[in-house]
Amino acid sequence: MRMRYLVIHGPNLNLLGQREPDVYGRDTLADVDQCLEDWAAQKREDGHDVELRTMQSNHEGAIIDAIQEASGWASGIVINPGAYTHYSYAIRDALAGVEVPAIEVHLSNIHRRETFRHISVTAPACVGQICGLGWRGYVLALEALWRNAQDGMGVA
Repeated sequence: MRMRYLVIHGPNLNLLGQREPDVYGRDTLADVDQCLEDWAAQKREDGHDVELRTMQSNHEGAIIDAIQEASGWASGIVINPGAYTHYSYAIRDALAGVEVPAIEVHLSNIHRRETFRHISVTAPACVGQICGLGWRGYVLALEALWRNAQDGMGVA
C-alpha cells in the first residue's frame, strides 16, 4: 500500500537556523527536510512504498490550498502552522474538512512559552500534537501516522 505524506511548514519556518536559534535550534529548513526525506528513504529501503512532499509558506491561503489538495492524494499530514496555530480558524476548518489524519508539530514547547502560545485552535482538528522536541517531532509525527495506518487506525 502506498503511503503519501504532506509536511507543511508554516510562517517564518523558512528562517530556521537564523531566527531565535536558542528557541528553534540551528538547523535550517533544508536540514529538517533532509531528515524527513531520510526517514522516507529508510522506509523505502525497508520495502515500504512511501512518498513524502514538503512545503513551506508564509501565506495562510497557500497552506489551506495545500491541505485541501492533500485530500486527493495524501495518507497523512504533518503541519507546523507556526503563529497561525493560535488564531487561524481557516486552517483549523481546512484540517477538519478533509478526511486526512493530521498531526500538529512545534519545534519548541509552546506550553512553556508566552501565554498566547499556549492555545492551539488547530490542534483539535488533528489526531495529535507534538511539541518541544525540535525537528525530531516531525519524524515522530510521520512515524505515528505511518504506524497508525499499518495498524488500521483511521482518523481519531
